Amino acid sequence: MNNSVIKILIVDDEPAIIMSLDFLIRKAGYQLFIARNGQEALDIAANEHPHIAVLDIMMPDVDGFEVCRRIKTQPDTADVRVIFLSAKSKQEDIERGLAMGADFYITKPFSNKHLMEKIKLLADAIQHEQAEDQHKNGKL
Repeated sequence: MNNSVIKILIVDDEPAIIMSLDFLIRKAGYQLFIARNGQEALDIAANEHPHIAVLDIMMPDVDGFEVCRRIKTQPDTADVRVIFLSAKSKQEDIERGLAMGADFYITKPFSNKHLMEKIKLLADAIQHEQAEDQHKNGKL
């Protein structure tokens, strides 16, 4: 299975971060969606059903914590894997993000290599689950 079946939603209001992640994620072969604020992220999540969402926390209108909460409470998007990518580095923010169902919480400034490793880890797990589901469904 190739990476293009994995849909990734990047949610950040900083153009420099969007540009660098856009390049890296497309280069890795994933399908990419970009949102610049929380409401746009919720709209894209509802319509495109991404596998992974990389969320900034401090954004205009709807913050990343609220985006995560809404994604995780909607049946169609509850299985979206979440990586928080934020300048909020206090332990209570990290614990809150993980308690909300995030798989990883990475603080800014961040290493592109580290983030891409986490994305690959989640993408590999998703592809493994999809393969298992197909195998199970084929046996029924």
